[in-house]
Amino acid sequence: MSPSIAERAPWLAEPALQRLLAALSDGGEEARIAGGAVRNTLLGEPVTDIDIATTTPPDETMARVAAAGFRAVPTGYEHGTVTAVVEGRGYEVTTLRADVETHGRHATVRFGRDWKQDAERRDFTINALYAAADGTVIDLVGGLADLERRTLRFIGSAEARIREDYLRILRFFRFFAWYGDGRPDAEGLKACARLKDGLAGLSAERVWSELRRLLGAPDPSRALLWMRQTGVLTAVLPESEKWGIDAIHPLVEAERALGWAVDPMLRLEAVVPPDAARMEALARRLKMARAEADRLTRWAMADTPTPALSTAALRRLAYRGDRQALADRLRLAAAAARGRAADDGAALEAAAGHLRQLDALAGWQPPRFPVTGKDLAGLGVPPGPGMGALLAELEGAWLDSDFTLDRAALLARAAETAGGSD
Repeated sequence: MSPSIAERAPWLAEPALQRLLAALSDGGEEARIAGGAVRNTLLGEPVTDIDIATTTPPDETMARVAAAGFRAVPTGYEHGTVTAVVEGRGYEVTTLRADVETHGRHATVRFGRDWKQDAERRDFTINALYAAADGTVIDLVGGLADLERRTLRFIGSAEARIREDYLRILRFFRFFAWYGDGRPDAEGLKACARLKDGLAGLSAERVWSELRRLLGAPDPSRALLWMRQTGVLTAVLPESEKWGIDAIHPLVEAERALGWAVDPMLRLEAVVPPDAARMEALARRLKMARAEADRLTRWAMADTPTPALSTAALRRLAYRGDRQALADRLRLAAAAARGRAADDGAALEAAAGHLRQLDALAGWQPPRFPVTGKDLAGLGVPPGPGMGALLAELEGAWLDSDFTLDRAALLARAAETAGGSD
């Protein structure tokens, strides 16, 4: 008997979605929920995107979506994909298809009505599950058994699936990080190792997108270990080769124990060397967003405070430097020290020191220096190097007071200094 997701999928019962499925299934056609929504529901994981597979060709899909009162957007029309916008939510509706010719990200496809053929063109068995409108799960490639064992397996020949799109190498490890257990499928591992040179032909944006999503898994450490052993990690992240990935596991443990949010950028920093020039090159190569690139290079340029550094001194560092970079350094240092603490009393003390520093930094925003050049001009200080030196002296005193000297006290000191120089 086929299992059903009906009791576990409140989203499936939404009237608008049922209306859309009914419109696409009218007159002998058929529409099913496909892929990730079915997989995640069976695993008890959150469902974000809901994709639909249908026997209707794209023009018919457009017509039926519109007739049902929804907006139809031809987002990938040549490949059979239409987005149905239903009450503000988008559902990707894709016609059943088979690949005629594959060439990287896109393929020449033929539309059809064969559900098994549609399933067999997908990447992994756990991603090729369908569900009917009533929740009945349809498994044509053995995905249910693999899902139960948490085994990630290519559909058919692993090598053939990879040659269709080399990004599937990274997807193999990304999905393993999220859904796999034990050892990855042996055939898949061997195929990834053999064909890793094909990764060089992928766009930087696609590579970084997959890496970021992999690093966002609850625990990517095992996936990264297998990527390293197959040579895939070196192929896409050569900076990690001599630096190693040992820091990932204690970081994940610290996240869990201390309630830190999963942070893919911090995890990346854990496996690459803090070398500003190399991090700038890495960010350019992967075409990171400006904020990501800046965070990476500023982290590389920052220093890790000693565990005994006082709160006042830490605040001075945060004021003078980059607060995010400092927090990243402290988190990585605290996680690494926690990882050594079981066998090293000094490490336990270091971890406590860094965690204290993180707490001090967490609720604190650097204040604004309350004195300006205009204030000094009002005291008769002429513009120029002397004014700059006096401002720097006042700011230093303000920092030494742990930001407690107020504007009046600073101006009084400035007046005394300016008067003494007459």
